[in-house]
Amino acid sequence: MPAIDWEDPFCGEGNNCFRLGTDADGNGFIAVLGEEDRYLTDSREALQQMIRDIKAGAADHLL
Repeated sequence: MPAIDWEDPFCGEGNNCFRLGTDADGNGFIAVLGEEDRYLTDSREALQQMIRDIKAGAADHLL
């Protein structure tokens, strides 16, 4: 398991909490709070683009 530097959790309503992290190799990670051993990973740039797309409304149809 890589050494991940996790940020403080981002929480929505209820118990919907996610954590973002990075490692020394420039990878980005997303995990559900409390389940940091089961994470989604990609390059930091790919995860930054995903966040930008979500903020721009690309995932609004899922709400």
